[in-house]
Amino acid sequence: MDILGYGAFFLTTALIFSFITLGLNLQWGLTGLFNVGLAGFVAIGAYTSALLTTPDAAGRFGGFDLPIAVGWLGGMIVAGLAAAIIGVATLRLKSDYLAITTFGVAVVVQLVALNAQSLTGGPFGIGFIPRPFASLAETPLLFNFANLGVVAIVMLVVYLALEHLSHSPWGRVLKALREDERAAVSLGKSARFYRVQAFAVGGAIMGLAGALQAHFVGFIAPDNYVPILTFQVWVMLIVGGSGSNKGAVVGSILVWAIWAGSGALTSALVSPEQQARAASLQIVAIGVMLCVILLVRPGGLFGDMPRRRRAAAQQPSLAADESGVS
Repeated sequence: MDILGYGAFFLTTALIFSFITLGLNLQWGLTGLFNVGLAGFVAIGAYTSALLTTPDAAGRFGGFDLPIAVGWLGGMIVAGLAAAIIGVATLRLKSDYLAITTFGVAVVVQLVALNAQSLTGGPFGIGFIPRPFASLAETPLLFNFANLGVVAIVMLVVYLALEHLSHSPWGRVLKALREDERAAVSLGKSARFYRVQAFAVGGAIMGLAGALQAHFVGFIAPDNYVPILTFQVWVMLIVGGSGSNKGAVVGSILVWAIWAGSGALTSALVSPEQQARAASLQIVAIGVMLCVILLVRPGGLFGDMPRRRRAAAQQPSLAADESGVS
């Protein structure tokens, strides 16, 4: 029973990471927007949902005691609006300049959460956040499986919606902007308009992930949204395959399995005095896996083969055809 309960807990956490990776895949994989401030949008969604649903019991922040579903929707909307506003101001920047700007936004969000104590609880965070199926908390197995079912249903809805969008005319415009912006603009497409839309939708999905995580754990604090979260999600997308929604989900589960497994292994084999030093082995394990994936499949497990490699692979067949014709 304990193994089944942990398995459900593990899958729920991995699926929550999958939401963040899907949002990043929409921004980077489809549109080419280099966002390294995704932790900020996750934090916005988490704090918005917590403030909307948590009663003002501790007196440190104002809660509205609304249903959990309203909190999830509110987290999506606020994070999406924040992403849209930031996108209007910053998406004229490209590549590394956009990355620096989005990273600065994430730092600002964390600092606000850390210092606005009357609203966010400051470094102590927000506790006693309502959890779905709280009545089942005394039975961990049922509680974990019930939460897994809810998260899986929401994941299925978001995944199917993103699959539809990526194959729609809107998604084809995003891919065109990613591949050749000048050609897309020459056909009358507004690059800035579509990029702001993609950035906002991706930010909303990240906000939903933060809201789900907040209610699944029941507690949030600024320390939950440090830059290591951005590193984890980027590795998940690269391993799964940029541009593939399936790769985003599979990569999230695979990388989280290695991250959690290496953490459990080191905690079991290493003395408590060396836990902090052993924790770095998690990053080492992820780094080694990333190097192997990039060497074996540069496009990730489910990503498209890079165009240069595809062209090189086609050259021998073209030469054979030419020799046959001659």
